[in-house]
Amino acid sequence: MFQRQSKITKTVALIALLAASQSHAGATLDHVQKSGVLRGVLLESYPPFSFLNSKNQLDGFDVDVAKAVAKKLGVKLKLDTPSWEVIAAGKWGSRWDICICSMTPNKERAQVLDFPVFYYNSPAVLIANVADKKTSSIKSLEGKKIAVQQGSSYESYLQKKLTIEAPNAVQPAYPFNKVVIAPYDNEELAFQDLALGAGKRVDAVISNLVTANERISKTGKFRIVGSPLYQEPNWVAVDKGDAQWNARVKQVITELKKDGTLSAISKKWIGSDITN
Repeated sequence: MFQRQSKITKTVALIALLAASQSHAGATLDHVQKSGVLRGVLLESYPPFSFLNSKNQLDGFDVDVAKAVAKKLGVKLKLDTPSWEVIAAGKWGSRWDICICSMTPNKERAQVLDFPVFYYNSPAVLIANVADKKTSSIKSLEGKKIAVQQGSSYESYLQKKLTIEAPNAVQPAYPFNKVVIAPYDNEELAFQDLALGAGKRVDAVISNLVTANERISKTGKFRIVGSPLYQEPNWVAVDKGDAQWNARVKQVITELKKDGTLSAISKKWIGSDITN
């Protein structure tokens, strides 16, 4: 009798689990289609990928890619700019559907987010104040303060625990012993502090090569130090557990690559194609 009840209990539990799984499957796509709105998240100050333009509107590479995805889906786009830590923490629930926001898959993020498709690649670089002639490599900054976006892959890199969870990814090397990590809520503030001069508030910043070049060309206050630290593949991120939504997102991005849309957006904002 006890054995039979145990089997029944297990069967009921399995049915409930399958039902819960099926109820979640496709829920995001269903919501996007019924509401006619794709809810995206990205950073407010990460030029040229996402930033506020002179009209106080979100603009940039990631913004245009998100717009192209929404157009392909036949819906409107609604963008939000929470903190990076909130985005990377996952468990978005009904708040957001997609993050086309220059995110590199790593071990921690892969536990709470799915990464259905790669969409561009750009190396991580070390940036110093242009007047700083002493900084020649990250090793030369032993014991000094390096600024990073809080919760970013750059922070994990300085902690020597970055594992890039992407197919065929080359894992980063760590040619330094110990540095002081200065996490910032906003990368704009990190560059403002570096502009004051080396050692004033920070000694360097780690960021994306394209973003670094954007700030160098606009201000003339920074320089890239040495070779790239590691290659940074960026993938579209979605909340974990909706296989149907993952497949649809992958299909849309693949179509945008094939028809030349992603390449055109890249050339518009970057000057070259970084989407391959």
